[in-house]
Amino acid sequence: MDDLMKVKWVKSSYSTSSGGECLELAVLHGDGVAIRDSKRSNGPVLRVPATAWAAFRTSLKADELNV
Repeated sequence: MDDLMKVKWVKSSYSTSSGGECLELAVLHGDGVAIRDSKRSNGPVLRVPATAWAAFRTSLKADELNV
């Protein structure tokens, strides 16, 4: 968890504009990304491998997810 204290967390622009539930994302250089609830910065963190994050983003851009 100590390594996550040194990364730059960025709040989702959607979360910022909606004023509702907020997510923050941090790029883990070479290791993927970390995702957390901005209201609970000391709470649990979801780590996603770089390959899985890239596949997720590609699917979003291609509108392949039914959300």
